[in-house]
Order: sequence, then C-alpha cells, then structure tokens
Amino acid sequence: MTRVGLVGLGYWGPNLARNFDDLGVLAALCDLDAELRARFAARYPEVRMYADYDELLSSETLDAVVIATPVPTHYALARRALEAGLHTFVEKPPAMRAAEMEELVSLARARDRVLMPGHLLLYHPGVQRVKALIDAGELGEIFCIYGNRQNLGVIRRDENALWSLGVHDLSVILHLLEEEPVEVSAHGTAFLTPGVEDVVFSYLRFASGRIAHMHLSWLDPHKMRKITVVGRDKMVVFDDMELERKVTVYEKGPWQPANTYGEWRTRTGDIFSPRIPNDEPLRLECEHFLRLVEEGPGDGREARDGLAVVRALEALQAELDDARS
Repeated sequence: MTRVGLVGLGYWGPNLARNFDDLGVLAALCDLDAELRARFAARYPEVRMYADYDELLSSETLDAVVIATPVPTHYALARRALEAGLHTFVEKPPAMRAAEMEELVSLARARDRVLMPGHLLLYHPGVQRVKALIDAGELGEIFCIYGNRQNLGVIRRDENALWSLGVHDLSVILHLLEEEPVEVSAHGTAFLTPGVEDVVFSYLRFASGRIAHMHLSWLDPHKMRKITVVGRDKMVVFDDMELERKVTVYEKGPWQPANTYGEWRTRTGDIFSPRIPNDEPLRLECEHFLRLVEEGPGDGREARDGLAVVRALEALQAELDDARS
C-alpha cells in the first residue's frame, strides 16, 4: 500500500490530510509549528509526526510526499523530495520561475517519479464536463474564454492576486485549449499592500487565434468563481458558486449576415444544465495522484501542464513588473 507523508498543516494542509487519511494512505505529517503538530497528533494518533522535513524524507517507509507549505517554499521542498526518490504532489504553483519548474520536471523524469501540481479545478466534475463538451465539438469553433475570480478578501501579503487566484483559472484555460499563449499582457494595482497587486486584469492570445481574459481581485462586492467559454455554435458557463447549476450550456451564437443590411444576426436556442456529479474535487485529485504513484508517471503530462502554467504566470508577472516600474 502507498504510504504518504504530508508537510504543511496550515491553511490547506488539513484538507489534504483528511482526504489522504480517508483513503488509508496517510503515514506521516510534518510542520515546524509545535502547536499544530500536537493538534494533529491528537486527530491522527497512528500517524507519525515530524518537525524536521529532512527526517521525514529519510524515512524508508514513505512512497510519496505531499507539499502544502507557503508558495515561496514549494520549489525547494519539491526538489528535495524528488532527490530523495519520492513521488511528489505539490500545491499550486510548484515553482515561481519557469527555470525552476523545468528543473523539477527534468528531475522527476530522470528519477521516474510522479510530479503532480495541485491544480484542483482540473478534477472538478464541472470543469471535466466543459472539457468533454469542447472535445466533442458541441460548442463548435472556440473563440474565447474568460474567467472571473473575485472576492472581498482574503488579502495576502506574500503573493498577489495573479499568483493566488489566477493560477486556478489559468490552469483551466490552458487545459481547455490545450495550447500555451504566444502573447500576454497584464495590468494591476496594489491598493492595500505596496508591491502586492490585489486587482489584476490579464489577457492571453494563442497561436490558434483564440484569446482569453482573467479578472482577478480581492476587492469586489461579489464572490465570483466563474469561467465562460464562447464557441461559434454554443456557449458554456462553469459557475462554482452555484449549488446545483454548476454548468450551463447556452445554444447561442452568431448567425450568417442578413442579406438585406449586411449585419450579423444572433441565434438563440435552448438553455440547459447537465447533471454534474457532486464528488469532492479534492478527493478526486488525491485519488488521481495515488493512481499515478501506483501505475507510474506515464508521459508526465501533469508535470508538463504545471510547467505551462508557471511559464504563463511568469510572463504575466513580468508584464505587471514592467507596468509598475
């Protein structure tokens, strides 16, 4: 049986610990905070607790490591896990520079180990349904995708809205289109914390001619988690804030120009919401990681997808830096 060690018991780590424990594979937990270690030792009495990450890595009983620490630490911790010969699941983003992510991908390939970034939304049944609609040609030619990820808070001081919020929508956009952008632009402003943009607008253009846009903000009266895909024949909206209608398909699109006055008309048809399973995306993500550990990394698609996201994030951040300077 696969045995997993998890490092980082702060914001997201407890959710990962719960899922891997429910799956019967949680063997070790690690955190620098003694109070957190004591709290989780009481919750998981059969799981070994570590204060030292290197000691956890040296354990001969582990097959895989899950990293849920602050973003700036991801690259170094993931590299050490792979060097120790352990399959590695690392929360998003696994690195903050494309060169670092390329190093992780190469290291995982050389060691024949899984390197899987925590792109949670890719395992959401709603996003998977949208992908299936696109792949089946139900929407026709895809024109554009835009994402809205806004809320009032949480205001972060160590990462801006692009790296904290944008990584979610960016991973979905690249997954749906299956190509990387050839041109990006980004504009943002740090209203609350100097140097940390809390509002970001970004644009991506692809070689296919398709475009994408992301509106990312911690300063908004509405909590929005929405992605819209516009096709020639149909349009679809994934809205994670909806309790029941996670995915809505609109039979709307441009029609041929009217012969009389030469303008495009619109075609409007049915609107329907397909049934979406209520499975927890995080559980599905954890199960996928365990399958990779058991069966092998295969072609390393997950790691390469993570590299594509980091490349796009780095390019968008460069645009923000240029605008700030």
